[in-house]
Amino acid sequence: MEISVKTFEELTLHELHDVLQLRSEVFVVEQDCVYQDIDGKDKKALHIIGKKEGKVVAYTRCFAPGIYFKEAAIGRVVVDEKERKYGYGHDIMEASSIAIKKKYRTNSIKLSAQTYLIKFYESHGFKTTGEGYLEDGIPHIAMVTA
Repeated sequence: MEISVKTFEELTLHELHDVLQLRSEVFVVEQDCVYQDIDGKDKKALHIIGKKEGKVVAYTRCFAPGIYFKEAAIGRVVVDEKERKYGYGHDIMEASSIAIKKKYRTNSIKLSAQTYLIKFYESHGFKTTGEGYLEDGIPHIAMVTA
């Protein structure tokens, strides 16, 4: 998988289409969750895109401190269902953490994790904080880097 880091302005129309399609496939269709994915925050995000043979198979969006949370943030962590067995989720998370450290010069990162993925995020140095909550009808918990 090849990973690229781009601002919104640097995304090609095809990349934007493919990212939105992947997010819709997983967060809306696979997880059966009707919600507003296009929320206006993509324009402020740093986009971490994983491609395999030219196809977007993994993605996150990252934010500078103060935009989404007080800390820098990682969100919309997604891997194509057919590609999950290859560890691309770990690769895209590692690339996202590195991008945040380089671009925003901080090690303090927060995310809103679906609770079934707590162990996955813990393996990347995140720890749960606070109480669980429902986000778009799905159980979540805040997690921060130690």
